[in-house]
Amino acid sequence: MTTLELSLSPESPESPGSWLAVCEEARLTPGRGVAALLPDGRQAAVFRDRAGRTYAIDNRDPFTGAQVLSRGLVGSADGRPFVASPLLKQRFDLETGRCLDDDEVAVTVFPVRVA
Repeated sequence: MTTLELSLSPESPESPGSWLAVCEEARLTPGRGVAALLPDGRQAAVFRDRAGRTYAIDNRDPFTGAQVLSRGLVGSADGRPFVASPLLKQRFDLETGRCLDDDEVAVTVFPVRVA
């Protein structure tokens, strides 16, 4: 059994104790997201793409404030994996958090590892 972990310190994932077990890796469905509640009350949206890569970003849609990005549609544009918000359809790059539809907006990206 392998466990998916997120770094709670996106800026310094190498710091001891910054990793949080989220779920068994096998429970992630390719092309779908799940929400994970973090100890500080934030939520992360965790995804596995169809190629088997895992990603985690902030679950909060910065345009609406709703915790919904985990329910968005996963796709790719110009070879970049993204999730489209289920509300207003803005796309967020799963590797950088940058909004592909508004250069001034981004969400936090959490480093992911399988342990």
